[in-house]
Amino acid sequence: MSRTLIIAEAGVNHNGSLDLAKRLVDRAKECGADIVKFQTAKLGSLVTKFAPMAAYQKENTGIEESQKNMLSRLLLSFEDFLGLSEYCRNVGIKFLSTPFDIDSIHFLNSLQDIWKIPSGEITNYPYLVEIAKTGKDIILSTGMSTLDEVDAALEVLKVNGAGKITLLHCTTDYPASPEDVNLRAMLTMKEHCGCPVGYSDHTQGIEVSVAAVALGAEVIEKHFTLDKTMEGPDHKASLEPNELRAMVKAVRNIERALGNGLKVPSESEKMNIEVARKSIIAARDIRKGEIFTEENLTTKRPGTGICPMMWNEILGTEARRDFMEDELIKI
Repeated sequence: MSRTLIIAEAGVNHNGSLDLAKRLVDRAKECGADIVKFQTAKLGSLVTKFAPMAAYQKENTGIEESQKNMLSRLLLSFEDFLGLSEYCRNVGIKFLSTPFDIDSIHFLNSLQDIWKIPSGEITNYPYLVEIAKTGKDIILSTGMSTLDEVDAALEVLKVNGAGKITLLHCTTDYPASPEDVNLRAMLTMKEHCGCPVGYSDHTQGIEVSVAAVALGAEVIEKHFTLDKTMEGPDHKASLEPNELRAMVKAVRNIERALGNGLKVPSESEKMNIEVARKSIIAARDIRKGEIFTEENLTTKRPGTGICPMMWNEILGTEARRDFMEDELIKI
């Protein structure tokens, strides 16, 4: 199996602090993630002053205000992202940020070689066109979407020159309930759309991400934070560094365990074949010339003699010499 791409989604868990964003970069690198991802937007292009908060945002923050007011405290500037992308290069982890408006697409285009489109933009035609025109590979989250909406987005992206497209199954709730995950829908998209697939995980814990890899996810995206108790809309649905490290380790173990699909003994198994399998042996002392029967033969370890699958061929033949009880039968 190819190596799963693991995206540590820092998102806005920096709470508007460049210093905290850099600490998230450091932790993502230490935990073994391949990419650390943020979110880039111009506030005036993202949301109106009338847009309400989502229910999960109210619950997770304990505040009810407009989305615009909330986001005004969480967004970094374009200048901040210039420094942050350079910081990622120095740390040795790939930088990625999701644009939430066309100006942010233009800004980020020189900073990254792939795109991550969030679920909320899958029906944003001009946005999809602008990203597709760059010709770069795209990872597309499909939360809240029907299969028809996924098809429509793919058509727009392909017609306008997008590179390779990977679809991420996603449940857009923070945290998402396991009952709402419907992980098999990832496989439905893979078969129907003919695209590589992955999973953007908003559940608590790491089990669903690991299961997604076992089912064939090529990309895993998971929110992470330095502390789940921090103020902000996404911290509660995020992993802390020790959990992210455990997820990365589990994913890498699953990759090794999946193997190549050929049903043959492993090298470690081969040395145990003779010890664990059985041979045809003498159930009691047998005299030369005696006929082998079910009464004077049995099967026991080790498996260094005649395989018991030859049982019917041995029955009825004549012993060519004496055999002691428990001795391997030879013909």
